[in-house]
Amino acid sequence: MSTWVKRIGALALFGLAASVPVATIRAFEGAESAAAQDKAIVSPAFKTPRAALQAGLEDFRSGASDSAIAALKYAAAGGETLAQWKLATIYAAGQVVPHDDLKAYEYFSQIIKGFDEDNPNWRDRSIVSNAFVSIGTYSLNGIAQSKVMPDPARALALFKYAAANFGDATAQYSLARMYLDGAGGDKDLRQGVRWLYLAADKGHVQAQALLGQMLFSGDEGLPPQRARALMWLTLAREAALDSAKDQWIIDAYEKSLAAASETERQTALTYLEDHLKRRN
Repeated sequence: MSTWVKRIGALALFGLAASVPVATIRAFEGAESAAAQDKAIVSPAFKTPRAALQAGLEDFRSGASDSAIAALKYAAAGGETLAQWKLATIYAAGQVVPHDDLKAYEYFSQIIKGFDEDNPNWRDRSIVSNAFVSIGTYSLNGIAQSKVMPDPARALALFKYAAANFGDATAQYSLARMYLDGAGGDKDLRQGVRWLYLAADKGHVQAQALLGQMLFSGDEGLPPQRARALMWLTLAREAALDSAKDQWIIDAYEKSLAAASETERQTALTYLEDHLKRRN
């Protein structure tokens, strides 16, 4: 059993992981199925899984997608984390292969199962963190027509692990939303705002926008901080590039800017300058 599983199990005993049984968190359904299938791929062209990984990445760069997938599967079966992650993201995006969330889930699960917290390979830190977040998202929503059912409590535990141990901004934002919504456990405004701030401070655009909205209007009983809120909304608006996906951010910024006084706008500008100096 990997160390992160033991840690979440210990947290569960004290009610800090939403009382999720260790077996529930540990059960990465189908994780072995993809690995078993990939082990059947035998090619004399690959002396080692690392060589297969390098060949797969090179084939992708040259546009040879079929041979790239075969090489990556061989590397993934040999425990190459980057190959597992690449295959997971390819299936999740439907890139050069049919979209398949269950296969993506299985490859992300292999990454988590192979993670050794006592002897981590920090070169793979971002990949492992992304795998925790991805499995958390699949656990939150489930996968249609599969045995992966929605399990908010498990999602909460996974997001919490990635947020606390990797400082992952997406995990922090997702965790904040779950606390604010009371999903997977009790509603907790203080924890929600705390994790939202941590994600926003790392530059997570949606976290900045949501935090700004809440502070401007004083949502959920928060004391309004309109100038500080306008600073966060300005940062989010500047980073909002997709006019369709980010329209809510644009609308929130424009609404708050129109409602703010001139003093609040000037104070927000001062906060913004201080924030940018600190970040630089």
